[in-house]
Amino acid sequence: MSRRRISRRDLLKHTLLGTTAMLVPVLAARAAGPGVPWLPGQTETPPAYPHLRFFTHAERQCVDAITARLIPSDGNGPGARDAGVTDFIDSQLAGFYGRGDRWYMKGPFRDGLDTQGYQHGEPPAGLYRKAIESLDAYCRDTAGSPFADLPEAEQDELLKRLDDGELELDGVPAKAFFELVRENAIEGFFSDPIYGGNRDMIGWRLVGFPGARYDYRDYLDHDGRPIRIEPVGLKGRPAWNPG
Repeated sequence: MSRRRISRRDLLKHTLLGTTAMLVPVLAARAAGPGVPWLPGQTETPPAYPHLRFFTHAERQCVDAITARLIPSDGNGPGARDAGVTDFIDSQLAGFYGRGDRWYMKGPFRDGLDTQGYQHGEPPAGLYRKAIESLDAYCRDTAGSPFADLPEAEQDELLKRLDDGELELDGVPAKAFFELVRENAIEGFFSDPIYGGNRDMIGWRLVGFPGARYDYRDYLDHDGRPIRIEPVGLKGRPAWNPG
């Protein structure tokens, strides 16, 4: 693969071809409560788990720097930092996802196929913790600073090496870590705002996704013209959440 900077367009252009459990909410009106129709373009800025946090300060800085390079703020619009992606990942790792509570996590562990999903002995939280420690140690040894303090060009080069499988981290599947962070960053950028990311529906606005609307009948006869409507979230109306 060629040595090129990580492209935000390359990262995001295929995202909507797949789905995640939190990207396109199901039964939105029932989950949010009564009061539909909601007001488009309005949402609280949760997160849904305000007291669940996993990262130490140093870990948070590292992940924030990684995701800011994966989805940077640029001419297309705001990026991962603006969308609260690190908050999203932080709270997810502090909960059942980070612990792998709903996964089979007993050995033996072997190299799996790409189609088999997560195939590592550590749950996501454990992989993050070990990989961040190893990555920062590598950066200190080779560049004199942890990852978050390196110039952006050096950060991009390291992430490209991780993506290509050319950089080994001590005791950690480096490429698997990179792929997990990239996947979680995309989830945090496009998930419903109740999960702590996609603040002000930044991700949805970027790609023109209308959110958790329950009725599209007013927009069926558009003769192929682009439909530009304000997105709505599951908590798109503050009146649903009194107190």
